[in-house]
Amino acid sequence: MNSVKTYTLFTDHDVYLFKEGRHYKLYGKFGAHSVEKDGVKGVYFSVWAPHAKKVSVIGDFNNWNHRDHILFPRWDESGIWEGFIEDLPWGTLYKYAIETSRGEILEKSDPYALSWEQNIQAASLVSTTWYEWNDKDWMENRREKNSLDAPMSVYELHLGSWVRDGDNPAQFLNYRDIAKKLVPYIKEMEFTHVEFMPVMEYPYDPSWGYQITGFYAATSRFGSPQDLMFLIDELHQNNIGVILDWVPSHFPGDANGLHRFDGSYLYEHEDPRKGFHPDWKSHIFNYGRNEVKSFLISNAMFWLDRYHADGLRVDAVTSMLHLDYSRNEGEWEPNIYGENVNLEAKAFLQEFNTAVYKEFGNSIITIAEESSDFPMLTKPVHDGGVGFGMKWMMGWMHDTLDYFKEDFVNRKFHHHKLTFASMYMYNENYMMPLSHDEVVHGKASLIYKMKGDEWQKFANLRTLYVYMYTHPGAKLLFMGDEFGQTSEWNFTRSLDWHLLEYPVHKGLQDLVKKLNHLYRTESALYENQFDKHGFEWIEADDLENSVYVYLRKGKRKDDVLMTILNLAPKVLDYKIKIPNGTHWEVVFNSDDEIYSGSGMISEVLEEKYEDGREQQQFMTIKLPPLAGIILRQQKDKKYKLHRIKHRR
Repeated sequence: MNSVKTYTLFTDHDVYLFKEGRHYKLYGKFGAHSVEKDGVKGVYFSVWAPHAKKVSVIGDFNNWNHRDHILFPRWDESGIWEGFIEDLPWGTLYKYAIETSRGEILEKSDPYALSWEQNIQAASLVSTTWYEWNDKDWMENRREKNSLDAPMSVYELHLGSWVRDGDNPAQFLNYRDIAKKLVPYIKEMEFTHVEFMPVMEYPYDPSWGYQITGFYAATSRFGSPQDLMFLIDELHQNNIGVILDWVPSHFPGDANGLHRFDGSYLYEHEDPRKGFHPDWKSHIFNYGRNEVKSFLISNAMFWLDRYHADGLRVDAVTSMLHLDYSRNEGEWEPNIYGENVNLEAKAFLQEFNTAVYKEFGNSIITIAEESSDFPMLTKPVHDGGVGFGMKWMMGWMHDTLDYFKEDFVNRKFHHHKLTFASMYMYNENYMMPLSHDEVVHGKASLIYKMKGDEWQKFANLRTLYVYMYTHPGAKLLFMGDEFGQTSEWNFTRSLDWHLLEYPVHKGLQDLVKKLNHLYRTESALYENQFDKHGFEWIEADDLENSVYVYLRKGKRKDDVLMTILNLAPKVLDYKIKIPNGTHWEVVFNSDDEIYSGSGMISEVLEEKYEDGREQQQFMTIKLPPLAGIILRQQKDKKYKLHRIKHRR
């Protein structure tokens, strides 16, 4: 006898929107929901399995018997199966037993489940995302914090290895325990946002979370959905934004997951040229199927809505947009125009961006991890763009790290690797990433990418950070890089926090803290970070000295900072042409002793005019070796321009 009763949360309009690919709140319909029928409390289940012969709910409540709790197919040929089961408590384990057209019985976890078990064949849990939030002030005012005109300095971290239990290093900390340590640290370091590597449920730790099975479930490694909400809430109450990594590009082939969900290629393309990822051995979503688009866009909405996320960093966008990504000739099929662009994926990303910005406005941000030069990623959809708020500046990252790996005597031959980004830096809204990908798989930690002896390595990295923080664009730094983690990132253990006992590592951390402070308080560094009027080269071609000089400008005419980078291991008395009528003072020196530099004072030695065809003002400044200097233009109108200062 079937113990399931008829019940529905779907209206005809819901079904219509789902089939059209335009239902963006499916998490309120699909999955397991606590409801009441005829005065009896229970759980409503619904699942999309259009090619199934039969679907039943199995779990610890019925000894995993697929004959007793059979769902009802809807009459409208939507492929939705649904029904009501009485008296199921929170925490009940369940799966869907799906009988395929071939007579197979597949045991699948719920694609919309809010919580999963923590094992390789994990079942879903009847759960809830109810939580009493305390971040009203943040949510009402976050538009200005997440604006393109605001400073955005992001600390990227992996929750399982940022810090572990000191008494039991093999044990993960709970989200709430992480909050106690992370919130004060981010406040002290003055990052504006954190970015969590995927918090959605995943079965395989070495995937770092990028092989997701439970797209709607907070990973139970670190606690319950409410525990994750507590962490986000605490960050918000301390004026710290939260960006989540989101992976709509692929999913693993686990037996309990989305692969061949109802015996057919339901969520993925059947054609392996479009549906299988050769590098990651995973399956690619079918972006041309409307129901799949509804599933994915609803998932984005879910994390922004239920978890109050301030942004989504969309992973592996390059692989989504290119049909030939990681494929040899003959392994991919061109689009209707004979090109390599995945038109269905592009349309999906446009719909995703349109939907979330329509729902949340500019109070949230979407960020593309995209390594090609795909055009107009951050341009509005109505202008033909893809609609992202920002894009990772991968070219800048590669060129910068390549330069800093060079021997000092060879840097003059690679000088323009640090100037090339200015040729395209306003084509998109860029975020400059020094991410987890750069410190794994034999690439070495950031500090050991630098050239020279130990002192020179740290001096180089300090200067790289000055360059990064004064370059136009938002910033992202991976955990551990702020204090010079010496080993590559290892997801199985905590960062090496003991390194902060050494002055050189503590000095680097203090430098990043100071740069975050300057970035947040000096409007010249962020007001025009996506506007060509915010940057000007003063010296871009001094190959012999490996010196770079540029201005950053705010919206006020007199709001100007100058950055000078000396990337050679020598002291220079350096002459710079400056705008007539200006006077400058040093406000930051990466060679300061407090950052474990040499302590050489960088000072303006003289300011004077020189006669040529017309008078031009110059400044001579002492530059420490391998150092970044920041100067502020003074606003004192009484300063006499012809005064010469001799301070040798």
